[in-house]
Amino acid sequence: MVEQILPDVFRMEIPLPRSPLKALNSYLIRGKDRSLIIDTGMNREECMRAMQACLDTLKVDLESTDFFITHLHADHLGLVSELATDTSKVYFNQKDALLANPGEDYWQQHGEIFTSHGFPADELERAMRKHPGRIYGLSRDINFCILKDGDRVDVGDYCFTCVQTPGHTPGHMCLYEADRKILVSGDHILFDITPNITSWRGVSNPLGDYLASLDKVYDLDVELVLPGHRKGSNNHRKRIEELKAHHQARLSEVVTALEDGEKSAFHIAPWVTWDIQCPSWEAFPPMQKVFAVGETLAHLQYLENEGRIRRTTVEHGILFSLAARTRTHRSRS
Repeated sequence: MVEQILPDVFRMEIPLPRSPLKALNSYLIRGKDRSLIIDTGMNREECMRAMQACLDTLKVDLESTDFFITHLHADHLGLVSELATDTSKVYFNQKDALLANPGEDYWQQHGEIFTSHGFPADELERAMRKHPGRIYGLSRDINFCILKDGDRVDVGDYCFTCVQTPGHTPGHMCLYEADRKILVSGDHILFDITPNITSWRGVSNPLGDYLASLDKVYDLDVELVLPGHRKGSNNHRKRIEELKAHHQARLSEVVTALEDGEKSAFHIAPWVTWDIQCPSWEAFPPMQKVFAVGETLAHLQYLENEGRIRRTTVEHGILFSLAARTRTHRSRS
């Protein structure tokens, strides 16, 4: 499906089969000499068919098309390896580029982190075999054109400024068009759903990064947000306040889970409210458990940085407990 949003700005809906996200919003900015596609969809046949149909409708020549990828997740990045030509520039951020095409060592170490936090090994193995980043990512190495915070991307009558917004991924990047007051938000700000904020190797406080990135874009003069999924909006500040409140509520749930004693991240996750239609934690699909535990870990890291909880490494893994001052504070409230 193709929808014209502004002159020479089009939204292309790319389906994401069997994903709760349902579809990706890929955007085409059409210029006189070259065009720009923002995000692409997974590297799978269903996405390619839908993308090709949209490009045919818009009469897009890929030989004169460049790409901007907001972040490394397969639903945004994967298909670019099939679409980019020898004449295409693929704009990306440095931190995510380092993780864009991981090898088996990465996935093994990723799994070891989750098992150390209480995730049952057999269940994790089943989930990781179906991880979208593992099976629908890039099919080849890409020579990315690396952009930094504040860099410009000009296409047609539009002049975008890169806004680095780490949190959802280590290097997530938005585009801001000041004259037309447009924010292409990727997965930094979503309106019908909340972005997943997970734990990343080498990132000490991903939720802290995300909340700081929300503050970073709060004061931008924005009249239209173009998100990576679902519907857009013209009120990014209201949504930012809602997202902050959502994470504060989730932090409170994590603290509540620890009030009766120390637990692993896997055993804290069932205490958190998740937007998934399942009768119990045990009924969660394994891949959704991975996402839930990853987000629980991000909230635990935030509380640990705040000094409200502490971690203990024991023989069978890592456990978390309330810090003494957190217990005292809550007992007086």
